[in-house]
Amino acid sequence: MKKKYKLNLKTLKYELQEDVLKDFIVTKVLPKFAFTAVLGIAIGVAATYKIGSPAEQESIAKNKYLKERFETLNRKMHGTLLELTKIQKHDDDYRTIFQVAPLSANERQAGIGGIDRYSSIRNYDNSNLMVLAASNLDKIIGKMKIQTKSFETVIKLVQDKEKMLACMPSIQPIAVKDLVRYGSPFGYRFHPILHIYRMHAGVDLSAPEGTPIHATGHGTVFVAGPQNGYGNVVKIDHGFGYTTVYAHMSKVAAKPNQKVNRGDIIGYVGCTGLSTSPHCHYEVRINDRPVDPVNFYPLDMSEESYQNLLEASQDLAFDSND
Repeated sequence: MKKKYKLNLKTLKYELQEDVLKDFIVTKVLPKFAFTAVLGIAIGVAATYKIGSPAEQESIAKNKYLKERFETLNRKMHGTLLELTKIQKHDDDYRTIFQVAPLSANERQAGIGGIDRYSSIRNYDNSNLMVLAASNLDKIIGKMKIQTKSFETVIKLVQDKEKMLACMPSIQPIAVKDLVRYGSPFGYRFHPILHIYRMHAGVDLSAPEGTPIHATGHGTVFVAGPQNGYGNVVKIDHGFGYTTVYAHMSKVAAKPNQKVNRGDIIGYVGCTGLSTSPHCHYEVRINDRPVDPVNFYPLDMSEESYQNLLEASQDLAFDSND
């Protein structure tokens, strides 16, 4: 490179002149460029840190989507749990109707809770929502299993109840059209033959001798023939703790171990045993404990007839037949 000299007007001397362009770049341009470059790099780094890479942006979008889905899922499962609570209330009502105790809170919660089964999903983004969803799902599954078993029990209760209603004594053994009068009611009374006060474990239904006597519910005959003061008697086991007794028959039409249905003729009105006139002495027993048969008539009588029967059974002025 050729050397160049330039007159210095201040000193009036010629001085060696360096490369002007280089000097301009070094002294003027380069400092400004360096500042701009540093500023650009800083801005780029900050932008990358704040906005993230495309992969990070995709991950953020997915997390946001999953969060929204988990929130929606939890809302739906919460609604399902509320509906299950309503179903449980109906289940309790059904059990009460069929005289079975509702499931306790402990029975309802069986298999729900215990050790932390969600530890494997606790250290992720949206872990709280994930744990809540898993917990709600477990509760739904647990409650559904318990409820399904409970409904199976209720269905069996319904089926047994239908069978029980068919077997339960619920009509008079003598048709109303054939009945002459109601004799001694249920309870303590003065016996017309023994002349002592003692429990009258049934009711007396007076009717002409030979009047048909009907089984008052489905069951199995376990006694058919003469027995002590009952005279000719038929006893029926209806199951479910119910038994009935039909005494003083003139003729027995049923046989031991015979299956009978409600309304079947099992014998005929008579005056055998400790009896003073033709009638049917009728007893209803629950677990071998005598109960008032009048309480079992409404299923087969109008309200007016039932009220008349109640008044008649409470009238102690009626004649005693045995």
